[in-house]
Amino acid sequence: MAITTEPAAPTTDPPQQPPAPATPAAPAKESSAAPAKESPDAPANAAAKDGWQLNSPLVLTMVLLLVVLAQGPIRQALSAPVMQSWMTVFVAVVVQALPFLVLGVLLSAAIAVFVPPTFFARALPNNPVLAVPVAGMAGAILPGCECASVPVAGALVRRGVTPAAAIAFLLSAPAINPIVLTATAVAFPRNPEMVLARFAGSLLVACAMGWLWQRIGRTDWLRLPAHEPHEGETKGAAFWGSVRHDVMQAGGFLVLGAMSAATLKAVAPASWLRTAADNPVVAILALSILAVLLSICSEADAFVAASLTQFSLTAKLAFLVVGPMIDLKLFAMQAGTFGRGFALRFAPATFVLAIAGAVVTGAVLL
Repeated sequence: MAITTEPAAPTTDPPQQPPAPATPAAPAKESSAAPAKESPDAPANAAAKDGWQLNSPLVLTMVLLLVVLAQGPIRQALSAPVMQSWMTVFVAVVVQALPFLVLGVLLSAAIAVFVPPTFFARALPNNPVLAVPVAGMAGAILPGCECASVPVAGALVRRGVTPAAAIAFLLSAPAINPIVLTATAVAFPRNPEMVLARFAGSLLVACAMGWLWQRIGRTDWLRLPAHEPHEGETKGAAFWGSVRHDVMQAGGFLVLGAMSAATLKAVAPASWLRTAADNPVVAILALSILAVLLSICSEADAFVAASLTQFSLTAKLAFLVVGPMIDLKLFAMQAGTFGRGFALRFAPATFVLAIAGAVVTGAVLL
């Protein structure tokens, strides 16, 4: 039996396919779902979860509600003779001082925003000794409160003005400008010599501090800010921003000063005030320290000083000379603008020289 073998058919391996890419695992249901659209009420819901959010309208509403609920006891307390005397002094000081404060703030903001700092650099002499009194007299021409004089002085130094001249302007501008002198004349209608005494005493102290810095001051005591205030804003926005800031700040200190003057007038025993007022040294020191603590704007401080009738004119002059040059808010602003080292050296020297200048000026003119 014949056995036939057929040749085996050639086996050709099929071409190898490249390995299929691994398919990623299906994401979990939570991650595959599209992010839910945020509801516009989400911030409100988040704020509600966090609790009550205090803001100015809410605080004002709560205060008014408390006043309405407690109007009976408040009315009874205000009917007392002591409170009537307190309210009379408080309202008189605020009403008299407020127009001058607003006008001074408007002019101060206009100068800070619209007058270029290079104007001062061109107007001052190159000789530092002569530049000090010229810068001091410039304060009589350009009105500005102490809140605006600090950044203006910083801008002067940045523009190349000698620090001694900038310090003279810093001290004289809030003390001898036309708004302040007019307010002083209105506050002291029976003592017109107070206007001249305030002008002479403040200018004397401003020039003395400028010359003192020229003699012993060092540039490494000054630390100037890297940019101008209100940089990047339009002039209109910078103007109204400066007005809002100064009105709120100066208005708050005016209210505080009026409250303190009314309290001294109505609550403090008359024997205490007479004892302090009868001693010239104690009276001058007391009102000088009071000026530092109250931090009243220079456009309004004359009305507070005039209400302290127990004290001498020299003691009131010390109050008017010291206050615009060094107080609590000015110390904070000077430390923030020029550095803490400058403020710690500048404040005590200014306080001592201001008292000495007021005493000398009062002895000559009052």
